[in-house]
Amino acid sequence: MTFTPTKSDRIVEKISKNLWKSKYPKKHDHYTLEDFFHFDTNRGDITDWNESRNVLVTEDFIVGLIEGLEEEVGSASSVVMYNIGKAWGVRDAEFFEKWFQEEYEYPKNIHDMNLLYVLEAWWWPFTTQGWGNWDVDLSEQKNGFMFVNIFDSAVARTLGDVGKPVCHIYAGLMAGFFSRFINKPLNCIEIQCYSMGETYCKFLLGKQDRIDAATFWQNEGAGAKDIQKKLVNGEYLK
Repeated sequence: MTFTPTKSDRIVEKISKNLWKSKYPKKHDHYTLEDFFHFDTNRGDITDWNESRNVLVTEDFIVGLIEGLEEEVGSASSVVMYNIGKAWGVRDAEFFEKWFQEEYEYPKNIHDMNLLYVLEAWWWPFTTQGWGNWDVDLSEQKNGFMFVNIFDSAVARTLGDVGKPVCHIYAGLMAGFFSRFINKPLNCIEIQCYSMGETYCKFLLGKQDRIDAATFWQNEGAGAKDIQKKLVNGEYLK
């Protein structure tokens, strides 16, 4: 359902947000539940520190969404979820670049700053919103790929051990964000998943030839460690 606010709604909403944020406008460590979210019980709205509307959903919603897609489009549901995540990632990258400069007011351009520092600033809201913690390995960045670990994935945690990767929306999100952020086409594949009985999810982000190689090896039964070893050893070039 789409909500189209009236002029008076927008005024009330703006006043509410300004009052909420005006106490500590320069507070950067605002990622506790109490600081990051603003619950307006009178209007039934949940907005975050960045003035974006949030929706709380149950695990049943996630299960229903995925099962509904599978019923409608079959095995293509993973592609649909990936593309949803990718479109989301592109838009979020555009928002993040603008937000980062306004939030921290650094004299440097965002692309001239330490990448790990910038990426942590990007992911913190996702952690607060329940998407899980993460760890980024940039050691192979010069070779055209990198690894991202997601701990406590909202999707995998909900679906449980189903014996296959399920975090397609995460893969799409990272592909979209990084492609837009560095202005180069990148893709992403989940090579290890909590829903496969692992303790966390691992994603490979990189150029298409790296993703194609990893997909082939994965279909041949290779695990995440084997795929990572092959890529690090440059086997994708053969």
